Amino acid sequence: MDSTQKIGEFLVSRRARLRPEDVGVPFFGTRRRVPGLRREELAQLAGVSVDYYARLEQGRLENVSPAVLDAVASALRLSAEERTHLFNLARPPRSEDSGEDRPVLRPALRALLDAMEHVPAYVVGHHTDILGWNRAAELLFGIDFADLPPTQRNWAYLLFMDPRIQALFADDQPVIARQVASDLRLRNSHRPNDRALRELIGHMRFASTQFDELWTSHDVTEVAYGTYHFRHPRLGAIEVDYEFMPLVADPGVRALVTYTAPRGSATEQGLRGLLTSGEG
Repeated sequence: MDSTQKIGEFLVSRRARLRPEDVGVPFFGTRRRVPGLRREELAQLAGVSVDYYARLEQGRLENVSPAVLDAVASALRLSAEERTHLFNLARPPRSEDSGEDRPVLRPALRALLDAMEHVPAYVVGHHTDILGWNRAAELLFGIDFADLPPTQRNWAYLLFMDPRIQALFADDQPVIARQVASDLRLRNSHRPNDRALRELIGHMRFASTQFDELWTSHDVTEVAYGTYHFRHPRLGAIEVDYEFMPLVADPGVRALVTYTAPRGSATEQGLRGLLTSGEG
């Protein structure tokens, strides 16, 4: 799928989620043939002609200006991530990174992970691939990452295909699954020449109905920080905070991800016991 088709599908999906009353468009109770706003309503809100906006949804982007894209983004009430995604689709970044070579973890990053004995942590790439990890992360997630084939040492695969991780995330799995799929969609527009990323997305759409449904929603987001609720096989119900810290020095290496428990919580005590028992 080329960028012209992608931008059309994205604009249609964002227009469909807006109700007339959400944006101050008069609604007189007549039956609407399309969900959300009509093209002419959106065009009026953006201050462009209906024909011009229709050309955008058709992927006809000749000479479209940043001001017009910004006006359309505002009319659609796009989030910061969605706005970035729209601009990426309209004017793909000139990235030469094809994603062909698996990134190599620098010794300093490996040493950093090993030094974090009591903080579960791993380094993740742009394809959600797990590039390096520490013993604490293996204890928290209950997986020996080294035993996994490289194609499965990947959060998209684990979250959608591995029953151990699905059981660990439990009730949060649908929320986290949407987060991962929508983050991959934003990665995809950031890295238009990344063939390996496109292949991963194609494989996941074929292998997982859940991923395919989330992908077709066209949602986009940027992972940053938050809280996950786990059903850990040894600790029971626990709550962990994650931090997603970008690493910009190495091509292909995206972020250091850490997991901690709220200070003084039962989870902190349980996690400390788990990590201490696993040191040997």
